[in-house]
Amino acid sequence: MRTPVSTYRLQIRPGFTLQDAAETVPYLKSLGVDWIYLSPILTAEKGSDHGYDVTDPAAIDPDRGGPEGLIAASKAAREAGMGVLVDIVPNHVGVATPAQNPWWWSLLQEGRQSRYAPAFDVDWDFGGGRIRIPVLGSDSDVDALEIRDGELRYYDHRFPLAAGSYAEGDDPREVHDRQYYELIGWRRADNELNYRRFFAVNSLAGIRVEVPEVFDEAHAEIVRWFRDGLVDGLRIDHPDGLADPEGYLRGLREVTGGSYLLIEKILEPGEVLPAGFDCEGTTGYDALADVDRLFVDPAGQETLDTLDAQLRGGSPADYEEMIRGTKRRITDGILHSEMLRLARLVPPGAGLTVEAAADALSEIIAAFPVYRSYLPEGADVLREACGLAVRRHPGLADAVGLLLPLLLDAGPEDGAELGRRFQQTSGMVMAKGVEDTAFFRYTRLGTLTEVGADPTEFAVAPEEFHHRMTRRQAELPLSMTTLSTHDTKRSEDTRARISVLAELAGEWTAALARLQDLAPLPDGPLANLLWQAVAGAWPADRERLQYFARKAAREAGNSTDWLDPDEAFEKQLAAAVDAAFDNPAVRAELESLVELLAPYGAVNSLGAKLVQLTMPGVPDVYQGTEFWDRSLTDPDNRRPFDYAARRAALAALDAGDRPASYTDDAAKLLVTSRALRLRRDRPELFTGYRPVAATGPAAGHLIGFDRGSAAAAGALTLATRLPRGLERQGGWQDTAVELAVDMADELTGNTFAAGSVPLADILGAYPVALLVPTS
Repeated sequence: MRTPVSTYRLQIRPGFTLQDAAETVPYLKSLGVDWIYLSPILTAEKGSDHGYDVTDPAAIDPDRGGPEGLIAASKAAREAGMGVLVDIVPNHVGVATPAQNPWWWSLLQEGRQSRYAPAFDVDWDFGGGRIRIPVLGSDSDVDALEIRDGELRYYDHRFPLAAGSYAEGDDPREVHDRQYYELIGWRRADNELNYRRFFAVNSLAGIRVEVPEVFDEAHAEIVRWFRDGLVDGLRIDHPDGLADPEGYLRGLREVTGGSYLLIEKILEPGEVLPAGFDCEGTTGYDALADVDRLFVDPAGQETLDTLDAQLRGGSPADYEEMIRGTKRRITDGILHSEMLRLARLVPPGAGLTVEAAADALSEIIAAFPVYRSYLPEGADVLREACGLAVRRHPGLADAVGLLLPLLLDAGPEDGAELGRRFQQTSGMVMAKGVEDTAFFRYTRLGTLTEVGADPTEFAVAPEEFHHRMTRRQAELPLSMTTLSTHDTKRSEDTRARISVLAELAGEWTAALARLQDLAPLPDGPLANLLWQAVAGAWPADRERLQYFARKAAREAGNSTDWLDPDEAFEKQLAAAVDAAFDNPAVRAELESLVELLAPYGAVNSLGAKLVQLTMPGVPDVYQGTEFWDRSLTDPDNRRPFDYAARRAALAALDAGDRPASYTDDAAKLLVTSRALRLRRDRPELFTGYRPVAATGPAAGHLIGFDRGSAAAAGALTLATRLPRGLERQGGWQDTAVELAVDMADELTGNTFAAGSVPLADILGAYPVALLVPTS
């Protein structure tokens, strides 16, 4: 199996095709990248900027470059000695435009008789033999249906007509009633849908890749990539949504010839991948969480907790109780259809009504500490969740007692459908209730609310970080590490600047109070989140910040939401954002804050980048983040960027130029390129992991580790942490690090003799250093 040393994620879209990716390869090779890493490339909904709404798994999207584009990108990579990793989406397909999806079109036209009926998760009986599609403004909009060109039309929406189901002059409403689908008002989706979706996205329908013929047809094009030598590995999107992730990975490994596989799996703290998962690891959110917290000052927690309590009217947020509530908000709201479907699978003889079963199942899911239990291995997780559900609501004891044995039975038998589907559903609730709701409510420090993290863990000390990295080196050396992705809620540099607030908690408390006086928001926790994000991303244009503010407020769901926006609140929210641009006092306050945060944020950014690129695992660089990138949540993090500027800057570095300041774009490019090149060109320097500690008064401000073996020194990473505190205590003073051999810094070219070397000498030019043995 060929494995990558590093990857570089490229968002392939109509505006940046596979051909464009091919043209980018020479720059990426010069940067030091080992493999290119492509976002989904199969045919997706027209205009899709992300590609996760695949409409035809049998073909590469012509708008993304088509099959010839993949050939071009692969050829360029091969000629550069690089590999190719591609993101695939096995859990669902896009059905927003039925005419674009031949599988879905056939299902709507032929119902259970369609050859694609086994591919979709449809509860036909609940729908009276019809698929319910929530596309109408309201149920009365059936009056707007018309028949045109042999299709049923609802404004711009097109649907097929079953053979013999209509005649010229028939009333469209009556024709609609003869189809294998029922168009319903969109608000009915929460309670009455009868097909499995991706999370709560009505336009993404789940498919059943556990069915062998469905797996084969859905992966035929992907298998061809390996057969033709175009691709070397795969990233699997949302495996927790599959009926049998373990079996799926086993089958995928087989049909791809034992290729490198990564899964988009969110590991909660302390959780490990199931032993039976045949893959190299995750896409790196677990690593992101560890790196971020290394640069957060634990001394700031008490003050930020006090501020959080003040903003909430007296008590700080109880995160455990918060996520129990947000998960129930999801199970009782946008995913109630899914909970009712589970409840309908409870045997009638169990003595539970559908609503009572749904309530108990929802409480069990709300008690889950992880995204999913993988049975039988995860049986204890399920039992513990049931126990917690009963402790929270003793009145559910009988119902939970009846459900537990049914949920533990998740085998291939027909009678075990409840157990299998429950596993598919728990991750949906976790994602929507925690990532997409609680993470916008738990606002004491925005760095901490990133996918894959436990925001109650405020900081990670160097000793604990070393422990985790030693374990990663031993157990998951080929798992991906990352700092930014297409899904992160704030990019790495935005978070790095926000982290400084833990060192300036008192100053932040005062600044937020002044901002609230100047541009008041009645939702204090949201104001905390908003102004942190604005400061982290500044300078930013008005449209970007307005979009983020509105999305964050609606996701939080406290003062407004997606289904029923509060116009008065959102007007006030928009006014607060506008004030950053239009109110001189607000702008002055904001810019004064940013001026204070920015240099320390840059130190954090360079430190996090170097640590991530040199720690155990396969480091990924998200497109463009070799320069400073202060993005917010999607789609802000998918904006176009300037490759020409990066090529020119890299050429200048290679010609001998050095950044004038560690805050320059070129400083981050220097760190990124030198670390990537060293990992690719000197793999013998990255074979182990050994903590390196400093001695002296500022020792706690260093994170250091040697990636060599027990027998020989390797690449030595040294990075500054908690820079504001370091400055306050007078800098490094006589703090030193012991070098076992003579070493040279890849960033500056400076050399250092073996022995005790002052950190002030090593870190004089930049707050980080990457040392290698000189012989």
